[in-house]
Amino acid sequence: MLGNGEVVAKLKMLWNELLDRGDEPFDISFPPVCGDDSSLTLKAAVLHPCDNQDSALFDSIVECEISQDTDAGHEQFATYVTSKMASHLNNAVQHFQLVLDQCPVGHPDRAAALTNLAWARLKGYIQIGLQDIDSITSLFREALTLHPQGHPDHPLSIYYLTEALTWRCSKENSTVYIHESAQLFCKLFPLCPKGTYLRSIVAGTDGVDYVIRKCNDLPTDASDEGVHLRRVVLELCPLGNEHRSKALHELAQAVERRFRQCGSIDDLDECIQCRREAVSLCPEGHSKYETYLNNLALSLKSRFDYQGNSHDLNEAISLYEVAVRVENKYRAFSLDNLGLALRTRFTQYNDVNDIIRAIGLHREALTLCPLGNPYHDYTLNNLALALQTKSNASEDINEVIDLYRDSLLLTRPDDPERHINLHNLSSALCSRFTHTQKNEDIEEAIQLCQESLDALTSLHPDRYFSYMLLQEAYLTRYRVQCKSADLSLAVENFRLASRHPTQGFPERIKEAVEWARQAEFYRHDSALEAYQMCLELFDNHVMTRSTIISRREAANAFRAARSLPVDAASCAVYCDDLRYAVELVEQGRGQQWSLASRLRTPLEDLESTNANIAHTFSELSKCLADAQGSTVSTDGTIADQAAIEYRRITTQWEATVSEIRNIQGFSRFLLPPSYEDLQAAARHGPVIILIASQYSCSAIIVPTSGEPHYVSFPRITLTHLETLKKDFAREIRQASCMRPEETRKELQALLRTVWDEIMLPIVIVLQRDLRITCRSRIWLCPTAAFTSIPLHAAHPFRTKADGRRELCLEDVYICSYTPTLSALIRSRQMMKTRETLSFAAIGQSSPGAGQGEALLTIDSELELVRKLVPTMANPTTLSGDDSTRVGALDALQRNTWIHLACHGKQDREQPYNSRFAMRDEPLTLLDIMENDTPHAEFAFLSACHTAVGDEETPDEAIHLAAGLQFSGFKSVIGTLWVVDDAVVKHVVKAFYENMFSNLEDGGVMDCTKAAWALNRATNAVKTKVPLEQRMVFIHIGV
Repeated sequence: MLGNGEVVAKLKMLWNELLDRGDEPFDISFPPVCGDDSSLTLKAAVLHPCDNQDSALFDSIVECEISQDTDAGHEQFATYVTSKMASHLNNAVQHFQLVLDQCPVGHPDRAAALTNLAWARLKGYIQIGLQDIDSITSLFREALTLHPQGHPDHPLSIYYLTEALTWRCSKENSTVYIHESAQLFCKLFPLCPKGTYLRSIVAGTDGVDYVIRKCNDLPTDASDEGVHLRRVVLELCPLGNEHRSKALHELAQAVERRFRQCGSIDDLDECIQCRREAVSLCPEGHSKYETYLNNLALSLKSRFDYQGNSHDLNEAISLYEVAVRVENKYRAFSLDNLGLALRTRFTQYNDVNDIIRAIGLHREALTLCPLGNPYHDYTLNNLALALQTKSNASEDINEVIDLYRDSLLLTRPDDPERHINLHNLSSALCSRFTHTQKNEDIEEAIQLCQESLDALTSLHPDRYFSYMLLQEAYLTRYRVQCKSADLSLAVENFRLASRHPTQGFPERIKEAVEWARQAEFYRHDSALEAYQMCLELFDNHVMTRSTIISRREAANAFRAARSLPVDAASCAVYCDDLRYAVELVEQGRGQQWSLASRLRTPLEDLESTNANIAHTFSELSKCLADAQGSTVSTDGTIADQAAIEYRRITTQWEATVSEIRNIQGFSRFLLPPSYEDLQAAARHGPVIILIASQYSCSAIIVPTSGEPHYVSFPRITLTHLETLKKDFAREIRQASCMRPEETRKELQALLRTVWDEIMLPIVIVLQRDLRITCRSRIWLCPTAAFTSIPLHAAHPFRTKADGRRELCLEDVYICSYTPTLSALIRSRQMMKTRETLSFAAIGQSSPGAGQGEALLTIDSELELVRKLVPTMANPTTLSGDDSTRVGALDALQRNTWIHLACHGKQDREQPYNSRFAMRDEPLTLLDIMENDTPHAEFAFLSACHTAVGDEETPDEAIHLAAGLQFSGFKSVIGTLWVVDDAVVKHVVKAFYENMFSNLEDGGVMDCTKAAWALNRATNAVKTKVPLEQRMVFIHIGV
């Protein structure tokens, strides 16, 4: 690029030779200079003055004058470059100004004239400082306007403007101009091919490098404009650029600060991505290694605080452990930060070693930051926080308060983190008030929280902690002084904290759960509102997780929230709102299945109303299902990218759902179902919801029509149910060691208790109030501890005075189970269309290594099933080497009826890994869930533990039978415990004989007969099969 007074060449040409060219312009080329090839376009004309000059002649004269003044200006400018005499520069400016005066708006040479004048004046500004930089910049801007994108001089015009802006910034130290320069360089770089002279000076020390350095030295700005600048600077630093790590660091600082102000998880994710790359660019030994390592760990811990993902906390601790091993001036930070992370882990898992070590780390950090050190207050505060976490005893709390006060005194009033000190001191004073009941402590605690609120913007995430601590203060004072106004103020701050939109879900869930607990304890009328808030927050939080397994981990992290659905329902029952009780228990239970089923919602009605939006929703649901996967990558960068992509698709999916809800008739699309919606589950018989809450145990019967009915269990508490559950587990184990002909007296006694205390009161209401006739179907929907009790087998084991046996539940009604009402409704909706019947019997007698011993009776069971299944079902058998994981999945996909005989294993630690044993590798619950088979109808699971959930989340009903129902099977026979291979054949034979009993009379294979057939089968084999092996089978679904 030329334009700095370089001599390109000297041209000598005779006039005659020049005039011989005629009126046509011609080019003269010169040797390359500074890497640029240059040429000159010339045109010669002879002017003859006369009285009647026409416009063309006048234009030619003006054109000559422009050329002469331009040449003269360049000559003076070239002389100035070599002599540095200001007079020559001034002369050049005068000539260029004359040229511009002759090139009005619209003139083809105006852009060149603007550039020549501006460039000469810029040199004057740089060297002498006598030129008006505002007008210089304006000239360059106008020239750039006349050279839009696509014009050959567009890159050059951008460069000239950046030169003016960067020089102006260097002299005036104004960030405005460096911001604009950075953005212009971003546009300019792609326009300058590598190897060109323009690229060499643009990328040079005085070009973009200068701008990058200046930008990287600017203070952190978390505004949208500041963040945009940081992204622009990073774009100027491609891989391999020496400034890239610093640019990544500065962008991370900006978006992290914006996250702390506004609470957007997208900002924190971007921050972590930048910091991961910055660490990768600065290996151990680099001067910035520990700083970048600490910063990455800090961001990961922040994300844990916001989202509650334990992987983030564990990675943060690992990174801090590496940082503390590095001896340098930042060691105190590393010690302090590791201590904070260990304290956080202590609050999660209660390992006392974590908090003891945290205190030691903070004390060591304090020795490295003595009084006078600018971070002394920060370290003091962290030590006090760890001590307070370890013990709230009165002798310790005084030391904690003193440390907090010292820290607060050392904190500047304008420190953006001062509210944290206010929060901590307030919390400690509140704790001391519980010991001393000195009013001044609680008054100061409240005043400190109010002060922190005054210091924070309305959407600052940390306002949540102000509300939370105010709630604690008011509630603590209420316990001591019993003033109702304090309870009201506590509830209002519970409400504000739970609803604070920029705080992460984990903290808000904790506060909402505590709100519900305290409202229950004090019988405050906000209890139901608190429960509703809990369920909404919990649902939203779990939905943010990008994998099925991580959703369960997120749910399990809140131990206090596991009983939310049943406690909410119990509260609604107490408030005499049975409809709402049904809605709440449904909203909170089976959440994992509900979230997954949203992506398989039937769309027939929507398609007939708006086919386009139905297609959009369907495609996004498929993308979301593909994105969620089943495993989390161990590579942090890959896992972060997957989570960001999942959240991006989720945002589009949620926007589409909102759009659908605006369509008439779809206002409740995918919203928690109302009682009227849920009553559809009882279309073919009542559904009995059994509620096992710490506050009360009862049942709600949802009838085919009308209002729900309440059944109390006056002598049953949650403690009784937990004992009953353990007793059943013990007696089932002992019965398996008994001879078949022995009477199971202890097991009978337990079933008698279930009948007398639980099922008989329900049967009375069904017969007396609802007039449900004998042998009708009923559905049981147990919750919590009820899920581990064989309710279907309830039996009085007594005789009447006349010698007749008292009827048991299976004599009176035909029982089925359903994990939720929605699951039953979904199964019925999918029965609208039927495909050609096909039956597959799948068995594996010799499972692969580590999957269990050989099962000697499997092949004979498959042969028995084959003989019993009618030919109209086109029965096939899959066994031996063909019975692999892939083979079984294929059979599940292609057939409408399935009989599965093999080892079954319920994984109590990770229920999604529950599995059927196959020849090569197991068929897992995750495999089944991902196998969408809407045409499937019936499955008989002749395997152990196929219908029992895990101990941690029984209300989720995460087991193999529920997985098959979710994948499309409307009617499923499952098992509650170990199946005895020696006797199962009797139940199988009796079941299929009853199932297909009417086919000879022109009947059809009907999966809705399964519950009736099982009822008949277990009754028919009483003399052949012991009690515990008849009870083991249950029916789930339609």
